[in-house]
Amino acid sequence: MKVNIHKSWEEKLNQEFDKPYFKDLIGFVKSEYASTRCFPPGPKIFSAFDLCTFDDVKVVIIGQDPYHGIGQANGLCFSVADGIAHPPSLINIFKEIETDTGIAYPQSGNLERWAKQGVLLLNATLTVRAHEAGSHQNKGWEQFTDKVIELISDKKKDIVFLLWGGFAKKKAKLIDIQQHDILTSGHPSPLSANRGYWFGNKHFSKTNAILKSKAKKEINW
Repeated sequence: MKVNIHKSWEEKLNQEFDKPYFKDLIGFVKSEYASTRCFPPGPKIFSAFDLCTFDDVKVVIIGQDPYHGIGQANGLCFSVADGIAHPPSLINIFKEIETDTGIAYPQSGNLERWAKQGVLLLNATLTVRAHEAGSHQNKGWEQFTDKVIELISDKKKDIVFLLWGGFAKKKAKLIDIQQHDILTSGHPSPLSANRGYWFGNKHFSKTNAILKSKAKKEINW
């Protein structure tokens, strides 16, 4: 089936799109979007792939679910559209970047600037019903995004995977640790961060150190 996703990904995921589970998933998503308010907006469901092509991937950050508040989700995990108040997890991400790298806390929470530098900002579930966290989980998205992680692991080398929190850490089993680097820590949510599991992980400077060691361009966080 035809999926509106960047051709660099379409070429490698074509077989996935034709599987029964994916056809069922798309049917579910279309029904949800037609009958109730869902996020992100339809054209932005695959934004993570459109803004970070397969060839450009250098870093992968894995989230769980899109934001479910009005105007927040823009298809990139942890990211919000320009002009939207920063959610608590994103605030803690920016605080850690400031402490770790000295980059000043930004005005915009839109992480498209990261995606365009080769950071795949991948939610395990790509859609959600408004105001209902987790409402599109276990419908097939996780099977698809697990395949994406496996594809990157199998077909690329020297990718930095940032796994934050228990959910993301479970994805480590999909990654070839002989070919890639994995950095883990607690989740940036206040519940985890305030217990000391997030701040001080220095993942942003560590990621750039790894990229530099592989002769890759560092990320301007």
